[in-house]
Amino acid sequence: MEGNDVNKGFFQSIAKGFKGIGRWFMFFGQTFLKGDILTKISFIIMGLSNLLRGQIIKGLLFLVIQISYIYYMITKGLSSFAGLKTLGTKQQGMVMDESLGIFVVQQGDNSMLILLAGVIAIFVSVLFIVIWRASIKAGYEAQILKEQGKKLPDFLQDIQTYFDAKLNRTLMALPLTGILLFTVLPLFFMILIAFTNFDNAHQPPGNLFTWVGFQNFQTILLSGETIAKTFWPVLGWTLTWAVFATFLNYIGGILLALLINKDGVRFKGLWRTIFVISIAIPQFVSLLIVRTMLNDNGSVNMLLRELGIIGPKEFLPFLSDPTWARISVIIVNLWVGIPYTMLSTTGILMNIPKDLYEAARVDGANPFVIFVKITMPYVFFVTTPYLITQFIGNINNFNVIYFLTGGGPMSLAYYQAGKTDLLVTWLYKLTTGTMKDYSYASTIGIIVFILSAVFSLSTYRRTASYKREEEFQ
Repeated sequence: MEGNDVNKGFFQSIAKGFKGIGRWFMFFGQTFLKGDILTKISFIIMGLSNLLRGQIIKGLLFLVIQISYIYYMITKGLSSFAGLKTLGTKQQGMVMDESLGIFVVQQGDNSMLILLAGVIAIFVSVLFIVIWRASIKAGYEAQILKEQGKKLPDFLQDIQTYFDAKLNRTLMALPLTGILLFTVLPLFFMILIAFTNFDNAHQPPGNLFTWVGFQNFQTILLSGETIAKTFWPVLGWTLTWAVFATFLNYIGGILLALLINKDGVRFKGLWRTIFVISIAIPQFVSLLIVRTMLNDNGSVNMLLRELGIIGPKEFLPFLSDPTWARISVIIVNLWVGIPYTMLSTTGILMNIPKDLYEAARVDGANPFVIFVKITMPYVFFVTTPYLITQFIGNINNFNVIYFLTGGGPMSLAYYQAGKTDLLVTWLYKLTTGTMKDYSYASTIGIIVFILSAVFSLSTYRRTASYKREEEFQ
């Protein structure tokens, strides 16, 4: 029943989102019906209602924005939208120059720049629609104030509200602008790459790339090609790695925190400091050092030979054998991951009411029962969001795999991937390798995002942290 309730709540949230979008667009129809002639004309000439009602600067600003958008669309916007249809038609190549009698390079279209221009045109148009709606709302508000016989605020008064009642909008303006320009726009551009054939054979400006629809998804997920035979094993190892890396670090950090916080343990601050040193040292430095130590001829194998555990010419393949390499990265990750959990859970453990432990001891509970029935439920309730975040982070844990094994050992059965590659490290190799499979890399990135988003949202909504926050005592 709980699962059904959670799914119901999930779909209700989606429905609310669509209703909110619907209300956003319904505003246009409602305002047009309720507005007077000036407000209705403001749908066509932005700012006219404000301009003719005395808010001259505000009205002129809206009008200038509209004129600028129209000029942009005439000069660049329409051609940018048209370019999205084909991503270029003119191929770069050698042509005969009749006047010179030699072959010269004929410059062709650049699919990359055409796609980027189209993305910018889409974002500019979306931004214009938002401003257009704001202008209609401002014009309708001016109409209401006039009808009520109230004085319309001048431009300075409008500016002052953005440092008073609307201060939140002022503070959020710069961060939101940065997110749109440097995160959302590039992300949208890279998502579109997944629906093209942009690879080593289709690199602009020498060659054009075109739209291929969902062909890349079909190739990676459903075809019998090598890349499909690589995706599923890499996905399986990615999930296996994420489970072990998350839960071993989680349990290990809690046990370490319990051990240090145990009554009678002296120098608690010293022990915490020793383990925190692994955080203070840059992670990639630690991983590169461990990689050198675990090589076939590294210091660990040399020590084993000196101790007589292995023969003079033998070695343990910590990084050169697939099974050994996977076990090695999981164990090494404990060294760099457990201290984070220890720090996160130390404060939680110190805040568990002591009378709960005392009452359990009086009832005859042993340490294991106390840990299972009191400590873990309390810690798990508080740290569930952190645990989900860590799991998603480990799915995309680039550093540990790349700096420790480089994704190796490599396999001829895989498409540009090794036996310890995660989806994220494989994605990196697809973009930096000789094949330059940008479209496949973008496709894998979308798949990883969908998996991470669905898991995190569905799992969090099933946790006590989400459903019974007020009930926990």
